[in-house]
Amino acid sequence: MNGDVARGSVREPVHSSARGPREDRRSEKSRQAILNAADDLLVEVGYAAVTIEGIAARAGVGKQTIYRWWGSKADVLMDNYTSDAQEQLTPVQTGQIDAELREYLRKLVEFLTTDPAGMVLTSLIGQAQHDKEMAAVFRRDHLSAQLNWERDMLRRGIERGQLPADLDLDRALAELFGPVYYRVLVTGEPVDADFTDWLVERFIASHS
Repeated sequence: MNGDVARGSVREPVHSSARGPREDRRSEKSRQAILNAADDLLVEVGYAAVTIEGIAARAGVGKQTIYRWWGSKADVLMDNYTSDAQEQLTPVQTGQIDAELREYLRKLVEFLTTDPAGMVLTSLIGQAQHDKEMAAVFRRDHLSAQLNWERDMLRRGIERGQLPADLDLDRALAELFGPVYYRVLVTGEPVDADFTDWLVERFIASHS
């Protein structure tokens, strides 16, 4: 019996340590396949036609694999947006707030108008108008991260003396980014570099 116990105590850790990393790799591979499938389907068929069943089929996983991590298609897409936004929209620090704002606004426009990840964001904004519970989660757990790094960009400008110390950060964000979202989501007017550079010039001039 002691021999069996001894053998068991040796084998079990070896078995667990060998299995754990493989399971982690399989899980991460499945998770990424699901996120990619949701992104692709959104571009192809639009938000309303995306389903958990469709995502599962495209990703080559079972529905229960999706429900292991997410409760709905909106949850999948919100995670997608957060990951893509962190990768593509994190502001570049140049030491000059006007240059940082021009670069960030150009990246934001590209994200919203040409990148599949931007369609995730605009689709979620649209869905938030009809689903108050989803809207609350989206704003609290996902959109807040983007707003925070945009506020931080302005705070760095204040710390460097390039913006006034009493600047209202949220009003400043509305002044800078509101016209961009209005054109992208409402009027469909072009949002080119001339337009976003003008927004920055107007903002800097009014807060100098």
